[in-house]
Amino acid sequence: MELLKKIFSPVGKTVDYIQNHFKAMLFLLLLLVLFYPSQKEHLKPNNLQSVELLGPIFDTAETVRALDEARENDSIKGVLLIVDSPGGAVAPSLEVAYAVKRLREKKPVVAYAKGVLASGSYYASIWANEIVANPGAMVGSIGVIMEGVNLEGLMRKVGIETQVVKAGKYKQVGTPDRPWKPYEKAEIDKVIRATYDMFVHDVAEARGLDVNDSGRFADAHIFTAAQAKVVGLVDTLGVEYDARKKVEKLSGVKEPQWNEESEFERFLHSIGAEGAAMLHLYFPQRSLR
Repeated sequence: MELLKKIFSPVGKTVDYIQNHFKAMLFLLLLLVLFYPSQKEHLKPNNLQSVELLGPIFDTAETVRALDEARENDSIKGVLLIVDSPGGAVAPSLEVAYAVKRLREKKPVVAYAKGVLASGSYYASIWANEIVANPGAMVGSIGVIMEGVNLEGLMRKVGIETQVVKAGKYKQVGTPDRPWKPYEKAEIDKVIRATYDMFVHDVAEARGLDVNDSGRFADAHIFTAAQAKVVGLVDTLGVEYDARKKVEKLSGVKEPQWNEESEFERFLHSIGAEGAAMLHLYFPQRSLR
């Protein structure tokens, strides 16, 4: 019995300590939550903001919101748009592009090609004051595509047939149950061509390029960062550090303060980390590594 008491003594003391001091610890934490934020006036506010556009572009509401909030925030003097995306839908890409354009009217914005800056993500970035590309980034793919599948053969094997009632000659354009008819392909081509022409025109205007020379920088060409610089799609090569320095220079801030965790947030995270470490010390858990 005495041996068991000695073995479990550290655990018992830990539990007793937590029970005896829990209210005091909770009260202390409450005081910190209530009163520490009041010291924020002694902290320097952010004057530079980074916003991310990552992954396929389908819903850009959060990115657009962040850009517009940075535009309206007088404390923010410059913005870095960090991009790593293969592109996506046309309309969401344009939402970001025009948010960047609005932002540029009030303060400098630099786009940074972190990995892939292609198609819709390139469109989203064209109105930035400058585009900095990681030397290992892929840039370009200025083009538009619409594709579908023809399931007619598979449907025939399975024994499935479609039934359609329609009004309008082009109402079945793009359906996958049969080959597209020549006039349907022409209708799709009309939309694709118009969208491509808009894309090329906007790139040429934003980047100061000759629209008549679009075969050189557009036409869905894919470039390395260095090649993209030669044809005028990016301004400089560098890593994120260089892109941030570019924003700091364009914004003219003397003491750059980026949107990073506050001291209070870091404090809470450190408390959480220390608490987790203590739990693992007294109550080890199995882990898969």
